[in-house]
Amino acid sequence: MSKNILLSIIIPVYNEEDVLCMFMKRVSEVIKKIHNIKAEYIFINDGSTDDTLINLIALKKTYPQIKIIDLSRNFGKEAAMTAGLQYANGSIIIPIDADLQDPPELIPEMISKWQEGFDVVLAHRSNRDSDSFLKRFTARCFYWLNNKISTPHIPDNVGDYRLISRPVVDALNTLPESKRFMKGLFAWVGFKTTQVDYVRDERAAGESKFNGWKLWNFALEGLTSFGTVPLRIWTYVGALVAGISFILTLKILIQVIFLGIDVPGYASIMVAVTFLGGLQLIGIGTLGEYLGRAYMETKNRPIFIVRKIL
Repeated sequence: MSKNILLSIIIPVYNEEDVLCMFMKRVSEVIKKIHNIKAEYIFINDGSTDDTLINLIALKKTYPQIKIIDLSRNFGKEAAMTAGLQYANGSIIIPIDADLQDPPELIPEMISKWQEGFDVVLAHRSNRDSDSFLKRFTARCFYWLNNKISTPHIPDNVGDYRLISRPVVDALNTLPESKRFMKGLFAWVGFKTTQVDYVRDERAAGESKFNGWKLWNFALEGLTSFGTVPLRIWTYVGALVAGISFILTLKILIQVIFLGIDVPGYASIMVAVTFLGGLQLIGIGTLGEYLGRAYMETKNRPIFIVRKIL
Protein backbone atom coordinates (compact mmCIF):
# COMPACT_ATOMS: atom_id res chain seq x y z
CA MET A 1 0.00 0.00 0.00
CA SER A 2 1.29 3.47 -0.89
CA LYS A 3 2.01 5.99 1.84
CA ASN A 4 -0.49 8.32 3.46
CA ILE A 5 -3.76 6.80 2.34
CA LEU A 6 -6.49 9.17 3.49
CA LEU A 7 -9.36 7.61 5.38
CA SER A 8 -12.54 9.69 5.79
CA ILE A 9 -14.63 8.69 8.80
CA ILE A 10 -18.17 10.06 8.53
CA ILE A 11 -20.05 10.54 11.79
CA PRO A 12 -23.61 11.93 11.66
CA VAL A 13 -24.54 13.26 15.11
CA TYR A 14 -27.78 14.46 16.64
CA ASN A 15 -27.77 15.29 20.35
CA GLU A 16 -24.73 13.09 21.09
CA GLU A 17 -22.93 15.39 23.56
CA ASP A 18 -22.34 12.54 26.04
CA VAL A 19 -20.35 10.24 23.75
CA LEU A 20 -18.18 12.48 21.59
CA CYS A 21 -15.06 12.48 23.79
CA MET A 22 -15.23 8.71 24.30
CA PHE A 23 -15.74 8.18 20.59
CA MET A 24 -12.79 10.30 19.49
CA LYS A 25 -10.44 8.80 22.06
CA ARG A 26 -11.30 5.25 21.06
CA VAL A 27 -11.30 5.79 17.29
CA SER A 28 -8.09 7.82 17.25
CA GLU A 29 -6.30 5.09 19.21
CA VAL A 30 -7.36 2.55 16.59
CA ILE A 31 -6.24 4.74 13.67
CA LYS A 32 -2.82 5.39 15.23
CA LYS A 33 -2.04 1.69 15.07
CA ILE A 34 -2.76 1.37 11.33
CA HIS A 35 0.34 1.75 9.18
CA ASN A 36 0.29 4.33 6.35
CA ILE A 37 -3.21 5.59 7.13
CA LYS A 38 -4.14 9.11 8.08
CA ALA A 39 -7.70 10.04 8.90
CA GLU A 40 -10.08 12.93 8.66
CA TYR A 41 -13.10 12.89 10.96
CA ILE A 42 -16.16 14.45 9.36
CA PHE A 43 -18.84 15.17 11.94
CA ILE A 44 -22.19 16.23 10.53
CA ASN A 45 -24.14 18.08 13.20
CA ASP A 46 -27.72 17.36 12.18
CA GLY A 47 -29.45 20.22 13.99
CA SER A 48 -28.53 19.13 17.52
CA THR A 49 -30.27 21.04 20.31
CA ASP A 50 -27.84 20.11 23.10
CA ASP A 51 -24.13 20.95 23.43
CA THR A 52 -23.02 18.63 20.62
CA LEU A 53 -21.69 21.47 18.46
CA ILE A 54 -19.92 23.15 21.37
CA ASN A 55 -18.26 19.87 22.32
CA LEU A 56 -17.20 19.24 18.72
CA ILE A 57 -15.57 22.66 18.49
CA ALA A 58 -13.72 21.93 21.75
CA LEU A 59 -12.60 18.53 20.45
CA LYS A 60 -11.26 20.10 17.28
CA LYS A 61 -8.61 21.85 19.36
CA THR A 62 -7.29 18.46 20.46
CA TYR A 63 -7.93 16.68 17.16
CA PRO A 64 -7.26 19.09 14.27
CA GLN A 65 -8.23 16.34 11.80
CA ILE A 66 -11.87 16.98 12.71
CA LYS A 67 -14.08 18.71 10.15
CA ILE A 68 -17.51 19.88 11.34
CA ILE A 69 -20.38 20.20 8.87
CA ASP A 70 -23.08 22.11 10.75
CA LEU A 71 -26.47 21.71 9.05
CA SER A 72 -29.06 24.46 9.26
CA ARG A 73 -31.60 22.15 10.96
CA ASN A 74 -32.35 18.48 11.54
CA PHE A 75 -32.63 16.89 8.09
CA GLY A 76 -32.43 13.27 9.28
CA LYS A 77 -29.64 10.73 9.32
CA GLU A 78 -29.88 9.81 5.64
CA ALA A 79 -29.39 13.46 4.62
CA ALA A 80 -26.58 13.92 7.15
CA MET A 81 -24.77 10.88 5.78
CA THR A 82 -25.23 12.22 2.26
CA ALA A 83 -23.58 15.46 3.37
CA GLY A 84 -20.67 13.51 4.81
CA LEU A 85 -20.18 11.59 1.57
CA GLN A 86 -20.15 14.80 -0.44
CA TYR A 87 -17.53 16.43 1.80
CA ALA A 88 -15.31 13.36 2.24
CA ASN A 89 -11.92 13.57 0.56
CA GLY A 90 -10.54 10.13 1.39
CA SER A 91 -9.63 7.24 -0.87
CA ILE A 92 -11.60 5.08 1.54
CA ILE A 93 -14.62 6.17 3.56
CA ILE A 94 -16.25 4.66 6.64
CA PRO A 95 -19.62 5.87 7.98
CA ILE A 96 -20.04 5.09 11.68
CA ASP A 97 -22.31 6.16 14.53
CA ALA A 98 -20.87 8.00 17.51
CA ASP A 99 -22.62 5.80 20.10
CA LEU A 100 -19.87 3.13 19.86
CA GLN A 101 -22.30 0.28 19.30
CA ASP A 102 -20.27 -0.42 16.16
CA PRO A 103 -16.70 -1.06 17.39
CA PRO A 104 -13.98 1.05 15.71
CA GLU A 105 -11.58 -1.85 16.33
CA LEU A 106 -13.08 -3.43 13.20
CA ILE A 107 -11.56 -0.74 10.97
CA PRO A 108 -8.13 -2.40 10.48
CA GLU A 109 -9.81 -5.61 9.29
CA MET A 110 -11.98 -3.59 6.90
CA ILE A 111 -8.91 -1.89 5.47
CA SER A 112 -7.19 -5.26 5.01
CA LYS A 113 -10.17 -6.46 2.98
CA TRP A 114 -9.99 -3.28 0.88
CA GLN A 115 -6.30 -3.96 0.24
CA GLU A 116 -7.34 -7.37 -1.09
CA GLY A 117 -9.33 -5.61 -3.81
CA PHE A 118 -12.84 -5.15 -2.40
CA ASP A 119 -14.62 -1.84 -2.93
CA VAL A 120 -17.22 -2.43 -0.21
CA VAL A 121 -16.59 -4.11 3.14
CA LEU A 122 -19.79 -4.64 5.10
CA ALA A 123 -19.82 -4.86 8.89
CA HIS A 124 -22.21 -7.73 9.54
CA ARG A 125 -23.85 -8.00 12.96
CA SER A 126 -23.42 -11.65 13.86
CA ASN A 127 -25.00 -11.09 17.26
CA ARG A 128 -27.62 -8.46 18.16
CA ASP A 129 -28.31 -9.40 21.78
CA SER A 130 -27.73 -5.77 22.75
CA ASP A 131 -30.97 -4.93 20.90
CA SER A 132 -34.39 -5.72 22.32
CA PHE A 133 -36.28 -8.82 21.15
CA LEU A 134 -38.88 -6.63 19.43
CA LYS A 135 -36.21 -4.71 17.52
CA ARG A 136 -34.48 -7.91 16.40
CA PHE A 137 -37.78 -9.47 15.33
CA THR A 138 -38.99 -6.43 13.38
CA ALA A 139 -35.57 -6.11 11.73
CA ARG A 140 -35.75 -9.72 10.52
CA CYS A 141 -39.27 -9.12 9.20
CA PHE A 142 -38.18 -5.97 7.39
CA TYR A 143 -35.17 -7.54 5.68
CA TRP A 144 -37.21 -10.61 4.67
CA LEU A 145 -40.08 -8.56 3.22
CA ASN A 146 -37.84 -5.97 1.57
CA ASN A 147 -35.75 -8.61 -0.16
CA LYS A 148 -38.89 -10.38 -1.38
CA ILE A 149 -40.41 -7.33 -3.05
CA SER A 150 -37.48 -5.04 -3.88
CA THR A 151 -34.35 -4.99 -5.97
CA PRO A 152 -31.49 -4.96 -5.10
CA HIS A 153 -31.03 -7.37 -2.22
CA ILE A 154 -30.13 -5.67 1.08
CA PRO A 155 -27.85 -7.83 3.27
CA ASP A 156 -29.41 -8.91 6.56
CA ASN A 157 -28.15 -7.36 9.81
CA VAL A 158 -25.93 -4.83 8.07
CA GLY A 159 -26.26 -1.18 9.01
CA ASP A 160 -24.50 1.92 7.73
CA TYR A 161 -21.17 0.87 9.26
CA ARG A 162 -19.02 -0.24 6.33
CA LEU A 163 -15.96 0.66 4.30
CA ILE A 164 -16.51 2.03 0.80
CA SER A 165 -13.90 3.04 -1.74
CA ARG A 166 -13.72 6.35 -3.60
CA PRO A 167 -15.37 4.97 -6.79
CA VAL A 168 -18.36 3.86 -4.71
CA VAL A 169 -18.68 7.30 -3.10
CA ASP A 170 -18.39 9.01 -6.48
CA ALA A 171 -21.20 6.80 -7.78
CA LEU A 172 -23.40 7.55 -4.75
CA ASN A 173 -22.82 11.28 -5.14
CA THR A 174 -24.21 11.19 -8.67
CA LEU A 175 -27.59 9.81 -7.56
CA PRO A 176 -30.14 12.63 -7.75
CA GLU A 177 -32.99 11.59 -5.44
CA SER A 178 -33.72 13.67 -2.35
CA LYS A 179 -35.71 11.01 -0.47
CA ARG A 180 -32.81 8.71 0.27
CA PHE A 181 -32.76 5.23 1.76
CA MET A 182 -29.01 4.79 2.13
CA LYS A 183 -28.97 1.03 2.79
CA GLY A 184 -30.76 0.56 -0.53
CA LEU A 185 -28.51 3.02 -2.36
CA PHE A 186 -25.38 1.32 -1.01
CA ALA A 187 -26.67 -1.98 -2.38
CA TRP A 188 -27.91 -0.48 -5.66
CA VAL A 189 -24.54 0.89 -6.82
CA GLY A 190 -23.02 -2.57 -6.48
CA PHE A 191 -19.21 -3.01 -6.70
CA LYS A 192 -17.10 -5.88 -5.38
CA THR A 193 -18.31 -6.62 -1.86
CA THR A 194 -17.34 -8.72 1.14
CA GLN A 195 -18.14 -8.62 4.83
CA VAL A 196 -16.62 -8.97 8.28
CA ASP A 197 -18.57 -10.15 11.32
CA TYR A 198 -18.81 -8.46 14.69
CA VAL A 199 -20.91 -8.40 17.85
CA ARG A 200 -22.84 -5.19 18.43
CA ASP A 201 -22.27 -3.51 21.79
CA GLU A 202 -24.53 -1.47 24.03
CA ARG A 203 -24.58 2.30 23.57
CA ALA A 204 -21.66 3.93 25.34
CA ALA A 205 -23.91 6.74 26.65
CA GLY A 206 -27.09 8.60 25.84
CA GLU A 207 -30.26 7.23 24.27
CA SER A 208 -31.20 6.13 20.79
CA LYS A 209 -32.89 8.82 18.70
CA PHE A 210 -34.93 6.21 16.78
CA ASN A 211 -38.22 5.37 18.46
CA GLY A 212 -40.76 2.83 17.19
CA TRP A 213 -42.64 5.37 15.08
CA LYS A 214 -39.48 6.61 13.36
CA LEU A 215 -38.36 3.05 12.67
CA TRP A 216 -41.78 2.24 11.17
CA ASN A 217 -41.61 5.25 8.84
CA PHE A 218 -38.02 4.33 7.98
CA ALA A 219 -39.16 0.83 7.03
CA LEU A 220 -41.92 2.25 4.81
CA GLU A 221 -39.33 4.46 3.15
CA GLY A 222 -37.22 1.42 2.39
CA LEU A 223 -40.09 -0.73 1.11
CA THR A 224 -41.25 1.92 -1.36
CA SER A 225 -37.82 3.11 -2.52
CA PHE A 226 -36.69 0.28 -4.75
CA GLY A 227 -39.72 -1.41 -6.28
CA THR A 228 -43.37 -1.15 -7.26
CA VAL A 229 -44.44 -4.56 -5.99
CA PRO A 230 -46.64 -3.04 -3.23
CA LEU A 231 -48.61 -1.28 -5.97
CA ARG A 232 -48.81 -4.40 -8.11
CA ILE A 233 -50.07 -6.45 -5.17
CA TRP A 234 -53.26 -4.41 -5.07
CA THR A 235 -54.05 -5.35 -8.68
CA TYR A 236 -54.13 -9.00 -7.61
CA VAL A 237 -55.98 -8.24 -4.38
CA GLY A 238 -58.62 -6.35 -6.39
CA ALA A 239 -58.95 -9.21 -8.87
CA LEU A 240 -59.28 -11.73 -6.03
CA VAL A 241 -61.94 -9.71 -4.19
CA ALA A 242 -63.86 -9.10 -7.43
CA GLY A 243 -63.79 -12.83 -8.17
CA ILE A 244 -65.06 -13.71 -4.70
CA SER A 245 -67.78 -11.06 -4.99
CA PHE A 246 -68.89 -12.47 -8.35
CA ILE A 247 -69.13 -15.99 -6.89
CA LEU A 248 -71.13 -14.74 -3.90
CA THR A 249 -73.45 -12.82 -6.23
CA LEU A 250 -74.16 -15.98 -8.21
CA LYS A 251 -74.80 -17.86 -4.97
CA ILE A 252 -77.33 -15.25 -3.76
CA LEU A 253 -79.11 -15.19 -7.12
CA ILE A 254 -79.45 -18.97 -7.14
CA GLN A 255 -80.78 -18.97 -3.55
CA VAL A 256 -83.37 -16.26 -4.26
CA ILE A 257 -84.53 -17.16 -7.80
CA PHE A 258 -84.35 -20.92 -7.84
CA LEU A 259 -84.59 -21.95 -4.19
CA GLY A 260 -86.77 -19.14 -2.87
CA ILE A 261 -84.53 -18.54 0.11
CA ASP A 262 -84.75 -15.04 1.57
CA VAL A 263 -81.24 -13.63 2.10
CA PRO A 264 -80.94 -11.29 5.12
CA GLY A 265 -79.13 -8.17 4.00
CA TYR A 266 -78.02 -5.91 6.83
CA ALA A 267 -75.16 -7.92 8.36
CA SER A 268 -73.79 -9.13 5.04
CA ILE A 269 -73.91 -5.64 3.53
CA MET A 270 -72.12 -4.11 6.53
CA VAL A 271 -69.39 -6.75 6.40
CA ALA A 272 -68.96 -6.30 2.65
CA VAL A 273 -68.91 -2.49 2.83
CA THR A 274 -66.44 -2.30 5.72
CA PHE A 275 -64.20 -5.01 4.24
CA LEU A 276 -64.07 -3.45 0.80
CA GLY A 277 -63.76 0.03 2.27
CA GLY A 278 -60.77 -1.08 4.32
CA LEU A 279 -59.11 -2.64 1.28
CA GLN A 280 -59.68 0.54 -0.72
CA LEU A 281 -58.18 2.73 1.98
CA ILE A 282 -55.11 0.50 2.27
CA GLY A 283 -54.70 0.57 -1.51
CA ILE A 284 -55.09 4.35 -1.61
CA GLY A 285 -52.55 4.65 1.21
CA THR A 286 -50.04 2.54 -0.70
CA LEU A 287 -50.60 4.63 -3.81
CA GLY A 288 -50.22 7.76 -1.68
CA GLU A 289 -46.80 6.64 -0.46
CA TYR A 290 -45.55 6.49 -4.04
CA LEU A 291 -47.27 9.70 -5.09
CA GLY A 292 -45.83 11.45 -2.06
CA ARG A 293 -42.32 10.35 -3.01
CA ALA A 294 -42.83 11.54 -6.60
CA TYR A 295 -44.25 14.85 -5.34
CA MET A 296 -41.25 15.50 -3.10
CA GLU A 297 -38.79 14.59 -5.86
CA THR A 298 -40.41 17.00 -8.34
CA LYS A 299 -39.71 19.90 -5.97
CA ASN A 300 -35.99 19.30 -6.52
CA ARG A 301 -35.09 20.74 -3.13
CA PRO A 302 -31.55 20.24 -1.79
CA ILE A 303 -31.06 17.20 0.41
CA PHE A 304 -29.50 19.33 3.13
CA ILE A 305 -28.40 22.91 3.81
CA VAL A 306 -25.05 23.65 5.41
CA ARG A 307 -25.05 26.48 7.91
CA LYS A 308 -21.33 26.51 8.55
CA ILE A 309 -18.20 24.41 7.99
CA LEU A 310 -15.76 24.43 10.88
